[in-house]
Amino acid sequence: MQSQSRRDFLKAGAALSAAVAVSQFRSTPRVHAAENNELKLGIVGCGGRGCGAVGNALTADPNVKLTIAADVVEGRAKAQLAALKDQFGERIDVEDSLFIGFDAYKKVLESDVDIVLLTTPQHFRPIMLKEAVEAGKHIFAEKPVAVDGEGVRIIQEAAELAKKKGLNLVGGLVNRYGASAQEVMKRVQDGVIGDVVTARGDRMGGSCWMRPRVEGQTEMEYQMTNWLNFNWIASEFINDVTIHQLDIALWSFGDATPIGAYGLGGRLTRRGPDAGDMYDSMSTVYEFADGRSLYAFSRQIPGCFSSGTTTISGSKGRAVIGNLESVASVFVNGEETKIPRGSVSGYVVEHKVLIDAVRSGGQTYVNNASYMTNSTGAAILGRMAAYSGQYVTWDEMLASVGDKPSEYSWDAVPPTLPDEKGRYKIALPGAGWGYLD
Repeated sequence: MQSQSRRDFLKAGAALSAAVAVSQFRSTPRVHAAENNELKLGIVGCGGRGCGAVGNALTADPNVKLTIAADVVEGRAKAQLAALKDQFGERIDVEDSLFIGFDAYKKVLESDVDIVLLTTPQHFRPIMLKEAVEAGKHIFAEKPVAVDGEGVRIIQEAAELAKKKGLNLVGGLVNRYGASAQEVMKRVQDGVIGDVVTARGDRMGGSCWMRPRVEGQTEMEYQMTNWLNFNWIASEFINDVTIHQLDIALWSFGDATPIGAYGLGGRLTRRGPDAGDMYDSMSTVYEFADGRSLYAFSRQIPGCFSSGTTTISGSKGRAVIGNLESVASVFVNGEETKIPRGSVSGYVVEHKVLIDAVRSGGQTYVNNASYMTNSTGAAILGRMAAYSGQYVTWDEMLASVGDKPSEYSWDAVPPTLPDEKGRYKIALPGAGWGYLD
């Protein structure tokens, strides 16, 4: 759904507002830009989402161009970049600078780009972000930013280094930059619905995509191609998608960190080897030190009703924020006030904020790491609680270390392997891991 939205916004050529209010700004001495004020972008991960992000960045600023790219699958990357070339012409200049392979991202970090877009599957985000900061690059990092507690800690440490080096860091939790969500949250923070008592995030939809095995693929090639369905790469639907609703809810709580969570989940309709080891249903209760609770519901089953909303309940009313730039509403005393979406996509605004900060000559600074890691950590916490059937604390989440392949190559052994029937083990709450059918 997010990829489709990005493709839609590639077509948008609307003029952008010159001023974007971002509360995370502060003074910093660091800035990159060529003498002609042109900024160079590099991208790691040239899928639909990644190239959509490139399009958003180029829409945000006419003096930005893509000069280098990296991916692990050459054919897919070339096709996506060719589509961008058709849209943006000479501003896509990667004919001789597309690098392929698991180490190809290092070529991007070694180049003279000002900003790097990190849009691979989330398993790879922590180490790439850490190395991008060490290489002195400003960063756009797609959500989520980790699949385990170890990754969250790596991002937190890298973000602190980015602050010291004056490197700007923007995350892909796009609702933070959506006009309707910002307006509703301002009203919530101003007390229009009273004290925030609780919140609920719903992300209900149809089946996630699955990519079948192709004859001749190694197991690593297959799982990388079908990555959304394997925990070690994606860390469940709650982390990949419901994170948007969790992020809004946590925003309404003043970005408080949950102390722990419990939940449940399972596979009701997902079957077959291409379903990997993921659930299709999950419900989580998050508890906070001040006694409040946050509820999150995820489902990917066809034929059922769909919803992508966050409901914030206060002592005087409630606010409802739809998913990704939908119309939002505030309800007080039984009366609804609708908040329309903005004229400029939040997908574009998040890149404009980053680019403007880089261009500012050190006058503004943006670093989204605090809420990026908080929301990602909450999603991981929810998955751990549902998979184990236990109450899991935030500290236990932070201490978690996910599975990894034997190495990063097409001949590597993934941490999840099929049995002789082609089945993958899934989490069985209270009983570890095993086979459902």
